Amino acid sequence: MKKNKFVLNILVLSLILSSFIACDKDFATLDSDIINDDIATSFDILNDTYDIISYTKPLGPVQTNSLGINTLGIYNDSYGKVTSSFVVQPVLSVFEPEFGEEIEVDSVVLTLPYQFSVTDIDDEGNITYDIDSVIGREPIKLSIFESNYFIRDFDPNDEFGTSQAYFSNKSASATETISEASLEGEELVILQNPLEVNHITLDDEGNVTINEEGFILLGEEPEDEDEEQVITRQAPGIRLKLDTAYWEDKIISQEGETVLSSINNFSEYFRGLYFKAEANDLDDGSFLIINAGNTTPNIVIYYSRLISDEGEDPVRENTSFAINLIGNGINFLNNDFTSPIAEGDPDTGDSRLYLKGGEGSIANIKLFNGDDIDNDDDDTFDDWKNTFVETTSDGKFIRSKRLVNEANLVFYVDQDMVQGGEPDRIYLYDVDNKVPLIDYFLDGVNNSLPLSSVSNHLGPLQRVDDEPDGDGIKYKLRITQHINNLLIRDSTNVELGLAVSLNVNIEGSGIQRQVQSMEDIDFTVPSSSVLTPRGTVLHGNNTEDESKRVYLEIYYTEPND
Repeated sequence: MKKNKFVLNILVLSLILSSFIACDKDFATLDSDIINDDIATSFDILNDTYDIISYTKPLGPVQTNSLGINTLGIYNDSYGKVTSSFVVQPVLSVFEPEFGEEIEVDSVVLTLPYQFSVTDIDDEGNITYDIDSVIGREPIKLSIFESNYFIRDFDPNDEFGTSQAYFSNKSASATETISEASLEGEELVILQNPLEVNHITLDDEGNVTINEEGFILLGEEPEDEDEEQVITRQAPGIRLKLDTAYWEDKIISQEGETVLSSINNFSEYFRGLYFKAEANDLDDGSFLIINAGNTTPNIVIYYSRLISDEGEDPVRENTSFAINLIGNGINFLNNDFTSPIAEGDPDTGDSRLYLKGGEGSIANIKLFNGDDIDNDDDDTFDDWKNTFVETTSDGKFIRSKRLVNEANLVFYVDQDMVQGGEPDRIYLYDVDNKVPLIDYFLDGVNNSLPLSSVSNHLGPLQRVDDEPDGDGIKYKLRITQHINNLLIRDSTNVELGLAVSLNVNIEGSGIQRQVQSMEDIDFTVPSSSVLTPRGTVLHGNNTEDESKRVYLEIYYTEPND
């Protein structure tokens, strides 16, 4: 009996020890976001804040070709004025076209649609659009030229097959510029058309106006109907009528010629169209984001042709031919800043972080003083890591001492320096590897509503009273999994980049844009930053206002003693 009791005691003790080992194992491998509740009385939820080094990094000319989106117009903010123009290669909708007999051109129409979403369609088919990709509502002065500059696909000065990069300052490299004379060939005539003013976006002064409602194109009024019939509805954008003589000579008269037979021949024959934006007479304007991702940006030649001349009345057919504006394109950005953006201090950080899209600036972030990046004498990172995990002598993870529930970088907007118009989104990324953080890929992507996409990781700007036009307060960027990787998976404490963003979804591809720099040939920036003119000013780690100082906050769980 005593022997059985002794065996039973040994068995119970073994089970208790096993449970402790199992709990310790679970504790060591658990790295998800767990927030303690009232039931978990054996754990405490605590939080600490940590200083970081943050500094401004101004950009040189940025790569702007093949973005899939073109920008056009004028933008003003606290930094100054930005003017955006672009050149694009036209592409025939059909090669070796047969236009027909006895051509009579009726009209030529240029369409450049905005980025938009549909918010409502009523019973009569009228559509309500949201065109928040248009900044401002003032007219812009627009000139259109036939460009004589040939846009190359490949860089002849680099390895075979290397794509040619073109930059925002009208250049292909630091030594090869694109002259204004080569871009401004023959100027195309834009027609005033007061009889169809609701079909075009041109005012009496010849400036392009901003269309928010789209276009309703009507046909002839049938004899038995009281109203004209709707032929089609077009989304908001720029819609202009062009002089027909140029297009008859450039396209229609070339039927049967080799210049219309292939994409290469046509690209050499018709090298591009240059859309040059300027401020209107009031030195104002709007900034437009053109949807170049499909065949909608185009020039359509409307004409009639002879079908049959037998009988008393010849039979003619109305038809059209499209030239799509989807070939290689380059955006040009002209900054007229009130003061230059100064280089920040990478060693001690800055009092303010200046973020500006386009050919502007980004910020760099060093967690834990940049230890494990380029400072072998700084133990800040190791000291922090040792409070959270136990590791081997070579840094390999053994077990957790604390569990990270949530980690955030918090940036406050300096409203004394910002005059409104700050971006709703900013984007955080791994500078060394030029990719998003792991938290980006673990968040939800919403392609239909980019403003709310990846919002757990890249929190949108918090505004006063949550009003869409309220002053910006702060951005909170959640980097929980990135911090856990530093602790548990022995990841490198890489330097982080921070940039304004037009659409954070664009960054999922991991493709960044080159910055033209003689000192750093590997310097790149996020594509979504190049596409937006917006800017903001954030408090840095050396701001005099301690309540607004940028910081890293970590919420963690540790067992009670």
